[in-house]
Amino acid sequence: MNDRNIDSYISESKMTSNRGKFLFAAVVLCAALGYFAYMAFQGAMVYYYTVSEISSQPATAEGRTVRVSGKLKPGSFHRVEGSTSAHFSLVDGIGEIGAVHNGVLPDLFFNEHSEIILEGTHTPGQEFDSQIVIVKCPSKYVAMEESEEDKS
Repeated sequence: MNDRNIDSYISESKMTSNRGKFLFAAVVLCAALGYFAYMAFQGAMVYYYTVSEISSQPATAEGRTVRVSGKLKPGSFHRVEGSTSAHFSLVDGIGEIGAVHNGVLPDLFFNEHSEIILEGTHTPGQEFDSQIVIVKCPSKYVAMEESEEDKS
């Protein structure tokens, strides 16, 4: 082999080595970003149960929370005078569950068309212990449809 072939071989070997290192670094970087994205979305995605579904679920594991969705049962809300603790019931057309929340409730909580999502702990046979209340705004079309039905 002459010197020119040896230099060419060494040069190609270094390029292949650098290309391999770059490819390996790119794969590791993509895997790390994918992992972080998965972890971020996993924490953000919380499935919520309906009232009838949560009734058949076991107690919430220590340190975990669940969400339950339903509508406020008319006439079920009561709060002790001078307290921020509220007791109420959620319904979904099939089941009913009692709940307790200590804190301020959103204004739309009492709207009969609002869907209420509670995040907290569930123990069968006891009230759902809510730490967070989320109220989905009712659709403006629901009120219009009902007012049209009332005219009929």
